[in-house]
Amino acid sequence: MKKALITGVTGQDGSYLAELLLSKGYTVYGMVRRSSAIIKSRLEHLYVEPHEKKARLFLEYGDMAEGLALRKLLSNIQPDEIYNLAAQSHVRISFDQPEYTADVTGVGVLRLLEALRDFSQTSGKAVRFYQASSSEMFGASPPPQSEITPFHPRSPYAVAKVAAFWTTVNYREAYGLHCSNGILFNHESERRGENFVTRKITRAAGRIKVGLQDKLYLGNLEARRDWGYAPDFVEAMWMMLQQEQPDDYVVATGESHSVAEFLDAAFGRLNLDWHAFVETDPCYYRPAEVDSLLGDATKAGRRLGWKPRTTFPDMVRIMVDYDLDQAQRELHSREYGASKT
Repeated sequence: MKKALITGVTGQDGSYLAELLLSKGYTVYGMVRRSSAIIKSRLEHLYVEPHEKKARLFLEYGDMAEGLALRKLLSNIQPDEIYNLAAQSHVRISFDQPEYTADVTGVGVLRLLEALRDFSQTSGKAVRFYQASSSEMFGASPPPQSEITPFHPRSPYAVAKVAAFWTTVNYREAYGLHCSNGILFNHESERRGENFVTRKITRAAGRIKVGLQDKLYLGNLEARRDWGYAPDFVEAMWMMLQQEQPDDYVVATGESHSVAEFLDAAFGRLNLDWHAFVETDPCYYRPAEVDSLLGDATKAGRRLGWKPRTTFPDMVRIMVDYDLDQAQRELHSREYGASKT
């Protein structure tokens, strides 16, 4: 039975990856930061108390800002595979918190790889490492973007991801570690954080439909992204670590859509005209914009046999239907509470 460590396990990708690995018979350890309340809502359907015999998902304390804690974690778990998904991952927020973003998203990967190098040397164990790289690294480079496209980052988040990418490559080349970068283009789902534009849209559409919300405020509606479905994309992460040789792969759908097109699909699902509800607010614009991202995943298809299974319309439908159900539940709860007072 393989053991995998997932940093960022409580996020969208972490929860889907944990599901996938558990379905393949792994024991999964998820790293979480110490806080007064661990937010594990995305894992509730997977998690059982560790004292139960059937438990195969365990949450362990750790932090990308603390190298010693990472070393202890690897020593205690002795993983076969490491999936580093931890990051300050919101691009707009990275402009407001550039130092924190650089430390966690960039230098944190160096700390983890140093911990891995030490562990591998002392234990003799060959551990495979996945680094969650991002299409934001391409930034201003014109589409389509592939593994040979130059990086031109346009945010503190993207700059930190570029540093982490090259750190991963360096540890592969310098120390012979099995380290792979997955350059994932935008991937969304009903588990996406509510402050990301896609989930912000689908959640607002549902709430507007049932009367819980009147307006939605967004930034650049002309920005174009290559949007895929997160469960499809985490499968590519696992595939990379099953290869004999480590490498770097773009993971994308090969289709590009604007924010306005996403609005068309989401509000159209509920027979609403988004123009009546959406306004732009300059506070949501980035100081340096990324106009268009479109991935070329030919290499992943050829080497890994990976391809996306969920279409753009299906992804939007899944998200909108989920958020409409959530809005209806919220409305019912409010009405029920009002009836009791």
